Amino acid sequence: MKVGFIGLGTMGGNAAKNIIRAGFETYVFDLRREAAEPHIAMGASWADSPKALIDQVDCVVSMVFGPPHCEAVLKGENGMIHGDCAGKIWIDLTTSSPGFMRELTKDFVAKGGKPVDAPVTGSVDAAIRGDMPMFVGGEDAHVEEARPVIEAMGEVRKVGQYGNGYVAKLVNNQLWKIHATAIGEAMVTAKLAGIDPDVWWDVMKGGAADSFVMQHDVPSIFAGHYDPSFPLKLCLKDLALIKELMDATGTRSELTDACHDRFKEAGERYGVDAGEMTVCKLIEEDAGVTLQIEGDWVAPWEVPHDAVA
Repeated sequence: MKVGFIGLGTMGGNAAKNIIRAGFETYVFDLRREAAEPHIAMGASWADSPKALIDQVDCVVSMVFGPPHCEAVLKGENGMIHGDCAGKIWIDLTTSSPGFMRELTKDFVAKGGKPVDAPVTGSVDAAIRGDMPMFVGGEDAHVEEARPVIEAMGEVRKVGQYGNGYVAKLVNNQLWKIHATAIGEAMVTAKLAGIDPDVWWDVMKGGAADSFVMQHDVPSIFAGHYDPSFPLKLCLKDLALIKELMDATGTRSELTDACHDRFKEAGERYGVDAGEMTVCKLIEEDAGVTLQIEGDWVAPWEVPHDAVA
């Protein structure tokens, strides 16, 4: 199977490397030609556009910023829809709108394409290692055909029909962002009440308060970089999509709205390129304390892949 990859950012670039490592003949495209240089050095070939890419491959993987960028990949001037889509798989890893994507892919299906949505969870270190949990939606036959490519990047977690992967990703990020916001308040409260941040972190893990955010993201607060590998602009994009989904389903959203407001405040204070966990920095600054702790805190983007460790 020949595989194409569109979108070589922080997460996508690392996922594409794992496809190359898995032995697939790989073609790559990104709006920034220089982003493909490491992949070409690993043996990938460059394609000049999504159309040129789909004409060369059996399966396309995309990971771009959001819904408009997915639309450009498919229907732009040199989008995939203008190429040979018949029998081709499109695996999209983007955090996107389920309703929008279900409508968008109708033309792809009409041309014989097979869409699979597989948004990812975890962080850049999971993308580097190739063990990202992936919420996979689509027809069973399409998912099974796509499985070898997906498993080169991570773990298949089937969620049903096409579009359900986007739903699972949005509600996943909903809980993730709420917990990230709450952790700042809890940590600062504990410190002001007499518990050092490292002691607090040690005793919270494994109990009712535990989560991926607790285990994985708190060290970015201790280190003081607040994880810029996932910037606030992505958090705000995701929270807007979450709000859209909640409004469409008629679900109450007070907690999510408060979380969204906190992320907006962080973006206004630190800029939207600041790290996601700056929602906790807000609480530190306003309380006049610091949660930084000396230690050997390995940044997520510094985790090596076994093949290059």
